[in-house]
Amino acid sequence: MTQNPATVSWHPASWQALRAQQQPSYADPAAVERTVAALSRLPPIVVSWEVEALREQIAAAQRGERFILQGGDCAESFEDCESDAIAKKLKILLQMSLVLLHGLKKPIVRVGRMAGQYAKPRSADLETRDGVTLPSYRGDLVNHAPFTAASREPDPQLLLRGYERAALTLNFVRALIDGGFADLHHPEYWDLSFLHHSPLKDAYQRIVDSIGDSLDFLESISGRPVHETNRVQFYASHEGLHLLYEQAQTRFIQRQQRWYNLSTHLPWIGMRTAALDSAHVEYFRGISNPIAVKIGPSMDAQWLQGLLQVLNPQNQPGRLTLIHRFGAKDVANHLPRLIDAVHGLGHTVLWICDPMHGNTETTAGGLKTRRFENILGELETAFDVHESHGSYLGGVHFELTGEDVTECIGGARGLKESDLARAYRSQVDPRLNYEQALELAMLIARRKSRD
Repeated sequence: MTQNPATVSWHPASWQALRAQQQPSYADPAAVERTVAALSRLPPIVVSWEVEALREQIAAAQRGERFILQGGDCAESFEDCESDAIAKKLKILLQMSLVLLHGLKKPIVRVGRMAGQYAKPRSADLETRDGVTLPSYRGDLVNHAPFTAASREPDPQLLLRGYERAALTLNFVRALIDGGFADLHHPEYWDLSFLHHSPLKDAYQRIVDSIGDSLDFLESISGRPVHETNRVQFYASHEGLHLLYEQAQTRFIQRQQRWYNLSTHLPWIGMRTAALDSAHVEYFRGISNPIAVKIGPSMDAQWLQGLLQVLNPQNQPGRLTLIHRFGAKDVANHLPRLIDAVHGLGHTVLWICDPMHGNTETTAGGLKTRRFENILGELETAFDVHESHGSYLGGVHFELTGEDVTECIGGARGLKESDLARAYRSQVDPRLNYEQALELAMLIARRKSRD
């Protein structure tokens, strides 16, 4: 008989008494134990006061006073832990946040899907190609992508490599922000060549010009560069999938008298691991971080209400975020009943729309892709549904990159299926490129400025 997580005394390893989905199978348990012990002794990647600051920001977003921009790679790779790739991701997120700030007229909370997004859930434990069956690739935290027996063997040492690269990534982000990274705030440095391909190019250009004028005004009255008068806050997030990795970085902070996962600011639970009696729900209920849960069409009201009661029994502000991912065709049918389920309990959550995962499709050539118009369509419908149900859509969640990839179809440049092969680099799911991500921010800003 499975245990009810809400009735079990919690500690960072109490999840091990429950069945854990999506965990790798290691050949040498002793090596895993040694690695986890080593990881447990290393300094945390984030600190508790940063986590608490984000909780306050999320609570403000729940009240409609802020808006969350969460974005980054579907799955980070160790190879991409280099300065140019990190700077480009930070650049697009900061530029998108400026556009949203302009359109929404409220502070934007920037949360990177980075500095730890190294593990990915898979639909099957094994993969077969040409009669050869090997373990599925579960992200660089677990094994390697090449389809060879050696690459696909889960390696516990990768937990340490993942920790190191997450720390390096976040430290570099902090250094960039502390150093100003000033050109990110000035539209004359933005790559806006795609505007010439859009029927809305004049509207987009007005947005960019207005941002530039506002920043010039702020700098003229302050007498200092804008980055010196308004230090950017930036937070990290990842799916808390590999429970041994998360456990190893979970610390009890004496002054707070609480347990924190200090591998990231905002960990989330995916749909595949969100069962009420799951090991993941058991682990997440005990940490004091703000946490998120992905929800989709298969989640019913009873399941969602159970998660609210287990993960946030005291209905604490800033504690729980629900990231919904239905797809453009299904969002209008499924989202209202889940909004009603939350309202029925009287709970406060932050609603974020993930318009990426529900709109994934596969081309005739076997490549995963997403259509820009479907991503935008789900966003538009989600804003409308929340407004009509007395709710507030307080954020967006994008899989994106600052690189010039060709993984999603559409956008102002009109990418087609035939363009995908030019620069398709994702090992897992397709991402918005720089142009598509910035265009989405402009469309959201344009819509909200008309509301």
